[in-house]
Amino acid sequence: MASFKDLRDGYEQTWASLQIRPEKQATVRKLAQHLAAGKSRYQEIESRTGVPWWFVGLCHYRESAFDFDTYLGNGQPLGRRTTIVPKGRGPFTGPRAFVEGAVDALRLQSLIGVSDWSLARALYRLEGFNGYGYHGRGVNSPYLWGGSTAYGPPGARGGKFVRDHVFDPDVVDTQIGTAVILRSLLDIDPTIELVAPRSGEAELTRDDDDERADSTLWVQRSLNRLGATPVLAEDGRNGPRTMAAVSKFQARCGLNDTGLADARTIAAIQEALQPAGPDRAVLTRIEDLERQVAARAAATMHPATVHPAVVAPAAPPVDVAARLDELLQALRRQIDNARLPTERAAPGAARAGPDGAILGPVNGALGQTIGQLLSGKKSAIGIIGAVVTQILSQVPLNTGLGQLLAQITPAFGLSPYTMPIFIGLAAWGVLGKLETWNMGAGRPTAWQAAGSRSRTFHEAGE
Repeated sequence: MASFKDLRDGYEQTWASLQIRPEKQATVRKLAQHLAAGKSRYQEIESRTGVPWWFVGLCHYRESAFDFDTYLGNGQPLGRRTTIVPKGRGPFTGPRAFVEGAVDALRLQSLIGVSDWSLARALYRLEGFNGYGYHGRGVNSPYLWGGSTAYGPPGARGGKFVRDHVFDPDVVDTQIGTAVILRSLLDIDPTIELVAPRSGEAELTRDDDDERADSTLWVQRSLNRLGATPVLAEDGRNGPRTMAAVSKFQARCGLNDTGLADARTIAAIQEALQPAGPDRAVLTRIEDLERQVAARAAATMHPATVHPAVVAPAAPPVDVAARLDELLQALRRQIDNARLPTERAAPGAARAGPDGAILGPVNGALGQTIGQLLSGKKSAIGIIGAVVTQILSQVPLNTGLGQLLAQITPAFGLSPYTMPIFIGLAAWGVLGKLETWNMGAGRPTAWQAAGSRSRTFHEAGE
């Protein structure tokens, strides 16, 4: 598995000695000028994601040949859902379609909010779009170095992966590499900064790239255990075969067929590796969470005597929205499988709760247990939730909280869903209070009266 720490020195040394081949200089400069002409559009994406505009432009060149009507992640048209990995993205329409599609593609690559854009990191991420297999062949990747003296004869070794896992040492890739274009772009736009980490951060060994490689390696090993055919190379590279295996697993499990190991897919792989009833799986996760919370609480209260153990995740972490969705789905299954009373309540009749309190049709709409739990709280929860949702939707991206929310909200779309829910909850609370007031005053509610008329009409009809 290729790691940044292993490849960093090689990137820096090759860049230091980089020379554009004389016969390619005119083509390279033309491509750099074309990229620079789209700077304002790429900067709009940078303002949304934190990914430098020049990096977006280089990806746009390799994936879409600078076509602004295509999806940055794979070069397919923006106006319809993608059919190759990443599958099922879009459609993206309107005047901001390219920007919205690019933000989506960069989020899938875990690049939103990344802070280290040093030269070596940028080259590592660019090569990752195509894969690190050239290092195993002793060849500099043409995806980076094509058109320079660092790749191909005379002066360097050639070769190309002509198909997935098929390397031909006699073929030379004629396409210009992204590092070569970047070198020419620096001459055109001197404002470009290859931001290196501060000296105290220079030796950090973990970044999103490394976490993503570990996640991919876990997925490959897990799918092999589940009988992936053909067997996947466990190299941490999210290549076509790995994506195809993920796609097959998603189709078999009834998940969205994207070819990407998202949070729901990872949760399904975990379930398949450790078959158990859904209720037992949820209880196990809750128990694990309780143990971790208890350990941290004890460490806070008695820091001198308690030494909490470092818990290594059994699988890549999933995003907050997907974890919430997973728990809600499990709760739904538990409710569906619960043994409910078979006696049918009379329509419109008031019902007694566990503590003897009477719940009318409004407050008891979701049953006595949930009704008693929310009694007197619905309006407050709804109003507070609506206010908090509105505040969070206005958090600037350049803040720490904004970067965290940027990882959650594009995938889940919190505001469009939670705001109507909280407003509805507040309205439900108001109606419930009116019902409670009417019942306390000895007057039947409108729903009770309607129910009584309905029963009278039905009995008369019999």
